[in-house]
Amino acid sequence: MGFDLEELRAAVANHGRVARVVIAAIRGSSPREVGAAMLVWRTEDGFAQSGTIGGGALEFEAAQRAAVQEKPSLLNTHALGPDLGQCCGGSVTLLSEVYEAADLETLETEVIARPAEAGGEMPLSVHRKLSQLRSQGTRPEPQLIDGWMIEPVHRPERPLWIWGAGHVGRALVNVLSPLPDHAITWVDTAKDRFPEPIASGVTPVWAENPAFLVAHAPSSAQHLVLTYSHELDLALCHALLKHDFAFAGLIGSATKWARFKSRLAALGHEPAQIARITCPIGDPALGKHPQMIAVGVAAQLLALEAWHKTKNAAPDGVELEQWKDRRA
Repeated sequence: MGFDLEELRAAVANHGRVARVVIAAIRGSSPREVGAAMLVWRTEDGFAQSGTIGGGALEFEAAQRAAVQEKPSLLNTHALGPDLGQCCGGSVTLLSEVYEAADLETLETEVIARPAEAGGEMPLSVHRKLSQLRSQGTRPEPQLIDGWMIEPVHRPERPLWIWGAGHVGRALVNVLSPLPDHAITWVDTAKDRFPEPIASGVTPVWAENPAFLVAHAPSSAQHLVLTYSHELDLALCHALLKHDFAFAGLIGSATKWARFKSRLAALGHEPAQIARITCPIGDPALGKHPQMIAVGVAAQLLALEAWHKTKNAAPDGVELEQWKDRRA
C-alpha cells in the first residue's frame, strides 16, 4: 500500500481538481487499513470517485465532503458507531487533500511526507523517522506522526508474468490487475491476440517464441502458463526450470501434468525441480469457466503471498499446506 502517484496524475489530467482521501489512522475496528485511499472529483451530477476506503456511510460522506472541499487539506476523526451508524466499533482519521496540476510538481517520488493541515515545519520526530528509514534502506508504512502524514510512493513489488492471452489469460488479467501490488507482464505470440484496451499497469509483450523471454524475468517473478499450445506450455516450463522463479503454475488436468512431468524429466530435469511447478492451478472444484479459473488462481496466489509474509514467524518445518490448514 502506498501513495499511487501515477493514478493521481492521471486523475488530475482527466478531471482537473481532484481530492485524495486517505485513512491516516485507526483505532479499534475499521473497514480498511491505514493508507487505503480514494480519489474524488466533481461532475455535473455531483461527484465521482475511484478507489475505496471501505464503503458504507464513512466513504459516502467523505466523498461528498471532498467533492466540495475548498481548503487544501483537512484532517477529521470519525467514530464509526456513534457518528455514522456503522457496525465497526472503532474510529477512523481521514486526511483529505486537494490536488491540481501544479501541486503534483512538488511531490517527492519515493516518500511523500507533508503536514496533515496547513502550516508548520517538519517535526523532529518525522525527521528522525525518515532518516532512520533512509539509513536502513527501507520504505515506511503509511502513518500519521505528530500531525504529519508519511506515505511511500506506490511501487508494484510482485512481478507476475502471464503467458497466454486467450480466454483464461484475459480473465486472469481482469481479476489480478486491480490488485495494487502486482506488476503484470502479459506475453503471447502476436499483438492481435491481446484485447483493447489493456488494463492500466499491465505490460503486453509479444514474441514469436515466448520461451526466449523467460531469461528476462526476475527470479522473484510468479508465472502462470496458459497458452493455446501444449508444446509452447512445455517449452515455457522447460525454460522456467532452467531459470528461477518464486512460483510457476501451469493450467491443465492431472493427465496433462503426468505427461509433462515425463517429458520434462526426459529433458534433464530432476523430480524435485519439476515438483516446483504447480499443476493444476486454482481450485478445480470451482469449475472450468475462465472467470472461475481466474478467481481460484487469484485466491491461490494471495494465499501463497500471505504465507510468505508469516513464514518467518512460523515454527520451523511449517509448510504451506499446514499453514493453510491452520488458517482454516
